[in-house]
Amino acid sequence: MMKDEELKWKELSCEHVVHDEWMDFRKQVFQFPDGTSFGPYYTYSRRDYAVIVAYDTEGNLICVRQFRPGIREVTTEFTAGGLERTDGKEYGNRDGKASEDALACAKRELMEETGYVSEEWRHLLTVPSQATIADNYAFLFEARNCHRAGSQHLDATEFLNVEILTPGEIEEKIRDGKFQQAVHILAWMLSQKR
Repeated sequence: MMKDEELKWKELSCEHVVHDEWMDFRKQVFQFPDGTSFGPYYTYSRRDYAVIVAYDTEGNLICVRQFRPGIREVTTEFTAGGLERTDGKEYGNRDGKASEDALACAKRELMEETGYVSEEWRHLLTVPSQATIADNYAFLFEARNCHRAGSQHLDATEFLNVEILTPGEIEEKIRDGKFQQAVHILAWMLSQKR
């Protein structure tokens, strides 16, 4: 059995295919632990983000519907959004010093996207978004007893509708493949464990 250190791949080369303020998309060649090399292997950096499983005062879920260009569909999902950066970049710096606090991000995103606020927050998990190809993390939160405190304040690239669903409707959408964000499904499952 190999030790963890012996399992690591060694980067032999890295070309930054796209390297701007939004993304660092890399084309890499790696050497495997047995000495053979493999390439191209593509990875990317994007900013960390928060996902919020938000319950209203009736115990229903506050969701959003929006277009997702990756699958070219309008999806139902929980409120989510990226941690704001203080250094002008959208990614990188795993030390966290250049990003806003994850809970502050979650509270801001819930208010901006839905107009709801909560005083009852619980951190569920911090997990790599897509560990195979990306280096960003998702911060999963639960917010209880959310109440409307204003209207939406959407970013210029956001076009979404708020949708209130019962827990049963969330379960049905997941079973039917109509709740399509994997990390959001994980957040839902963790929220059910109280």
